[in-house]
Amino acid sequence: MTAVTRKLSEFTAGLRFDDLPDEVVERTRLLVLDHVGIALRARHAAALNDAMSTALAKLGLGEGSGSVIGDDKGYAPAAAAFYNGNLAHSLDFDDTHARGSIHPSAPIVPAAFAAAEMTGAHGRDIVAGIVAGYEVQIRLSIALKPSEHYARGFHPTATCGVFGAAAAAARVLGLSARQIADAFGLCGSQAAGSMQFLLDGAWNKPYHTGYAAMGGLIAASFAAEGFRGAGEALEGKAGFLNAYAPDADPQAAVAGLGEKWETMDIAVKPYPSCRYGHAAMDALIALRAANDIDYSEIESVEVGLPRTGWNLIGDPESDKQSPENYVDGQFSMPFVAAVALRDGKMGWDSYEPHLKDQNTLALCKKIRSVVDSEIEAQFPAHMGGVVRVHTGRGKFEKMVIIARGEPENFLSAAEMRAKFDDLTAPYLSEGDRDGLAGALLELDRCTDLRALLARTRSRPDTRLRVAGSDD
Repeated sequence: MTAVTRKLSEFTAGLRFDDLPDEVVERTRLLVLDHVGIALRARHAAALNDAMSTALAKLGLGEGSGSVIGDDKGYAPAAAAFYNGNLAHSLDFDDTHARGSIHPSAPIVPAAFAAAEMTGAHGRDIVAGIVAGYEVQIRLSIALKPSEHYARGFHPTATCGVFGAAAAAARVLGLSARQIADAFGLCGSQAAGSMQFLLDGAWNKPYHTGYAAMGGLIAASFAAEGFRGAGEALEGKAGFLNAYAPDADPQAAVAGLGEKWETMDIAVKPYPSCRYGHAAMDALIALRAANDIDYSEIESVEVGLPRTGWNLIGDPESDKQSPENYVDGQFSMPFVAAVALRDGKMGWDSYEPHLKDQNTLALCKKIRSVVDSEIEAQFPAHMGGVVRVHTGRGKFEKMVIIARGEPENFLSAAEMRAKFDDLTAPYLSEGDRDGLAGALLELDRCTDLRALLARTRSRPDTRLRVAGSDD
């Protein structure tokens, strides 16, 4: 039996900042910048904010020393992790990992941040904790074989995320390998995340990542005080890998551990929608520009996807062609394709106008998704896409295997900053954005995370606007 629990626990406990390759540190800084920008926009724009803040207050968790990105209040540390995790994933604009079919930062960074505020941890330990969390979460998802995990109705970002969050928090808290194993044992009773939210656009998906962040933080905190968790939590007979997938590969969770950095295979999103549609969106935007395609001349569009992606954003076709809310839109290949064809781009502010636009919705009806054999052959290494646009002038076709933002086609530092600015400009002045971005890009030098996160708050003299407004 592969000793997955022991090996991942020892790796997490022993990971030092100085062990990290420079490229891993640099990539982590950029990923944290992206994470904070997304969460800050979400704190002002996400539909879940009123319910979230009110519920936490009624639970007695709405006061404390924990920081929520973009929020003027303090929260209990667990509540801060929970809220930040929700924010990070509520726009579906956060980072991904193709082989793991997972969103790494949304559950990991909030847990690391909350633990750091609890202890006053140095930025070097925060970065090491985040990387430990990435490596644990991603590797567990790969070991589960994501398509099989999805087929059982589970969301791996959530189920694997709680273990990654526990690793991140535990490393920041300075736990021993034995304590981390206990934390993993407790996480085995918290690994949850049903895909049923796809049925009606419910808010479960961001709740998943917030719950995972909070659950991991709680598990690490209890383990730090000697609370015992189940042994062999990952590889045991009733452990996570055996219980949550029909044919898991435990060895995949530890292969090349500490040598092959899955962190470097994390991708970022140029569009705020399910990652499986991004290669196709790149192709459509390129075709539109190269051939001066006007949406009104389009007769039909076929989008070829990998099967796992088609299951999420292409099926059932009638539902995907008729999105009613932003969650529907995020998981609708026809909708995001229609926006790309109409505007030649897509940002968070695209949802509200296009979900009400009859021309966009009519175009959705002309777009169908299929499983494409060539694209499927590239999966899971790549989430590619092929598009065929039929017009009265003829047929235009383009295939994109490696979408913008993937590790082999990663956004430049300037593009990452442009995304950050686009997300945060409505709420922070140019000078405040510069200060926040600069601090995040030197996270490993941070000596006061609470002060850094205070930079995410809008100053009283900054005129705010609601996202999507005209002023």
